[in-house]
Amino acid sequence: MNTHSPIHIAISGAAGRMGQTLTGLAYDDAGLKLVGATEAPAFDGLGKDVGLLSGLGNTGITLSSDIEAAASDASCFVDFTRPKATLAALKALQSTRVRCVVIGTTGFSSDEMFALQEWSSRYAIVFSGNYSLGVNMLAALVTRAAKSLGEDWDIEILETHHRHKVDAPSGTALLLGDAAAEGRGAPLSDLRIPPYDGVTGERPEGKIGFSVRRSGGVIGEHEVSFGSEEEILSLSHTALNRKVFARGALHAAKWGVNQPPGWYSMKDVLGL
Repeated sequence: MNTHSPIHIAISGAAGRMGQTLTGLAYDDAGLKLVGATEAPAFDGLGKDVGLLSGLGNTGITLSSDIEAAASDASCFVDFTRPKATLAALKALQSTRVRCVVIGTTGFSSDEMFALQEWSSRYAIVFSGNYSLGVNMLAALVTRAAKSLGEDWDIEILETHHRHKVDAPSGTALLLGDAAAEGRGAPLSDLRIPPYDGVTGERPEGKIGFSVRRSGGVIGEHEVSFGSEEEILSLSHTALNRKVFARGALHAAKWGVNQPPGWYSMKDVLGL
């Protein structure tokens, strides 16, 4: 029997695809108590019960654009929105009880990422380009393969997402790129090559390439291929339901509220 009090959680971007999934799972989780939900100021559903958007019925939780008010009783804040909105939320949360922030937002610039990491002195921040167990296991395998195979094996990362995704490569593709670069013993910024377009010349040895597809309603497909002159090794993952990301994020929330301020990844959450 669980004698612990549920963790109070607030969800940003609650009307979006991931937000609705997170809201539904958090509301039904006995270890969590959904206490707040936010959306952008321009959203026309503000003031309505968040449960009406995600099929939960009346929850008593009103969708708000006021992050400070929505998260006033929360100990964890989950954010899958846009970079500028995420950074603004971290600033607004300073006056709340929030001590853990789980971030699934992607598309940060280098300057925005630097600003984001500075907040880890105030919160326990769990940041990941992908919260699924399968993808994070895949990343561990990619690191192992990149470390074991020589630089004469080319590394290419292919990702496919739905037509509505606004950033490329995906956060997951970059996570896998970081994993491959770790295996090669260098930062991804040193090994990443630009997209192939026009007369690019021969592919440089030891580098990491990315290819992107946007099509229909694809939730997420990722493949990392290691190619030599004689063979190709492919490691891949396909997401069949957004719930895999949401479950992982909520698992990270339960873990993160018990951590001191700092910068964490799903490697830390899963003990990888």
